[in-house]
Amino acid sequence: GQTVESGGCLVQSGGSLKLSCAANGFTLNYYAVKWLRQVSGKEREPVLCIASNYDDTVVSKSLDGRFTVSRENRKNLVHLQMNDLNPEDTAVYFCMAVRDYNNAKYDYWGQGTQVTVSS
Repeated sequence: GQTVESGGCLVQSGGSLKLSCAANGFTLNYYAVKWLRQVSGKEREPVLCIASNYDDTVVSKSLDGRFTVSRENRKNLVHLQMNDLNPEDTAVYFCMAVRDYNNAKYDYWGQGTQVTVSS
């Protein structure tokens, strides 16, 4: 299995974007989902995560309130809503699905989606 990220594009500073993470071959609500981002030449860094949950109303918010992760379980999706974007948010964004089950760890990655914020 793997995840598939979508929704990245070019946006102006102060704008908003909603990224989506789809699951290929597994059910996302059984997995915690982590969003990470990577700038060319730098290490991948965590953005925000959400625990496995059947309840779509449970969300995670960043400390500065700009980013929110939510689930849409009927569509097997996890979203990253990003508001008030600035050029420092420019990066390739990845979603990673992780699960510990029966003493085994499962994790799936995607190819990422490019977000570019112009000043």
